[in-house]
Amino acid sequence: MAQAVMAIDQGTTSSRAILFGADFDILGVAQQEFTQFYPKSGWVEHDAGEIWDSVLNVAKQALRDAGLTASDLAAIGITNQRETVVLWDRATGKPVHKAIVWQDRRTADLCADLKAQGKEAMVTAKTGLLLDPYFSGTKLKWLLDNVPGARARAQAGELAFGTVDTWLLYKLTGGAVHRTDATNACRTLLFNIHDQDWDSDLLTMLDIPDAILPEVCDNAADFGTTGVLGEGSAVPVTAMAGDQHAAVVGQGCFQPGMLKSTYGTGCFAVLNTGTTAIASENRLLTTLAYRLNGQPTYALEGSIFIAGAAVQWLRDGLGILEHAAQSGAMADGADEEQDVVLVPAFTGMGAPHWDSEARGAVFGLTRNSGPREFARAALEAVCFQTNDLLAAMKADWSDASDTILRVDGGMTASDWTMQCLADVLDAPVERPVVTETTALGVAYLAGAHVGFYGGQDTFAQRWKLDRSFTPAWPSDRRERKIALWNDAVSRTLSSRN
Repeated sequence: MAQAVMAIDQGTTSSRAILFGADFDILGVAQQEFTQFYPKSGWVEHDAGEIWDSVLNVAKQALRDAGLTASDLAAIGITNQRETVVLWDRATGKPVHKAIVWQDRRTADLCADLKAQGKEAMVTAKTGLLLDPYFSGTKLKWLLDNVPGARARAQAGELAFGTVDTWLLYKLTGGAVHRTDATNACRTLLFNIHDQDWDSDLLTMLDIPDAILPEVCDNAADFGTTGVLGEGSAVPVTAMAGDQHAAVVGQGCFQPGMLKSTYGTGCFAVLNTGTTAIASENRLLTTLAYRLNGQPTYALEGSIFIAGAAVQWLRDGLGILEHAAQSGAMADGADEEQDVVLVPAFTGMGAPHWDSEARGAVFGLTRNSGPREFARAALEAVCFQTNDLLAAMKADWSDASDTILRVDGGMTASDWTMQCLADVLDAPVERPVVTETTALGVAYLAGAHVGFYGGQDTFAQRWKLDRSFTPAWPSDRRERKIALWNDAVSRTLSSRN
């Protein structure tokens, strides 16, 4: 009898496997970091083979730690870093180049050229996205144009393209299955969110042969089976979802107007807008929240490229932290008389600015500025960027005016950061008991598809509040701090923007 569902959570800096029991209790967890490659300024790459090895390792380790075997699994769900591109040989299963990561900005000039040609309006109308290096399509074009022989081999059907979910499914199934889900497909610049299919005009624009594209499925579907976790056991893979979409499910945001924000390497706020695709007038993205039983549920999304990565920079780049968890205590000890502002545009700025040429900057430094002030500025930057997103959402859709923000991700463990977030937003912030909502969401989808879990209403009712943070700043302080942030951003944006 099945005892658990495995969530494979493949992120930007590490891979994890989490086993959830019948009551959503966590039975086992394993995590492994992998190498980040920065071959040029603004370029970010991963070794797709190393990613697969890390996933296989953590999946087996989680089972061992829980005292379970593959035969105890009801299903597997995959959630993943979005937009990262893998291109591989169908015959050998070997990537033809390192994976190009969502943070990578190498296609900024291509995006600018397409904008100059007047293509962005068509792209936005079909995909809900903007022409930005963030998304997969221009990364894929770069691979086809720059890897020797890749374009000819792709046109001959010898190569396969996928985001990380597709790559992992291909490896799990021994190369038998080449599929993706609608939430990952909708982030490629190649998928029409209204027609729910790959779009010929977009493929033509980027010169992408359709022979390399995966089949697109619902988030909960029969994706295939895997036997790599134990001999004689064929475990069904029954859910796939991009990480932010899985978190929407994990937070129980099934109703229009519900909003979640995930704080990991980046920050991603997603507002459920129901069956209506809201066209943003404030440079947000119109995207899918999820697709179940063939019915798309739409969302507005704001993406921040650097959130937790700013704390990693303090630790690894500047060496002023030994552990990321120290940042909150350091920020709490910062000099209140100093107004140090960090704009963490290390790889450009996301919504609502979408400036791929912007680079990070620090303002307000004095002789007394030190590690504590840098820590506070890094954490405050996450809060100010979230405020920019929420303001844009409210301007786009009046139903977002009274939204309570549900948060998840590693940074939410910091009470200082969450209180600062409530203060900057001037709105309540709710942190759930289970903050592993990305893994929880895809585990629920996988388990529900095979009858291991119940329906949406039952799942949503299980959401439990750990702590609510309410605003405490006086209005004059909030306005002054936001004005300093806005001034810093205006000085950081590139002339191209």
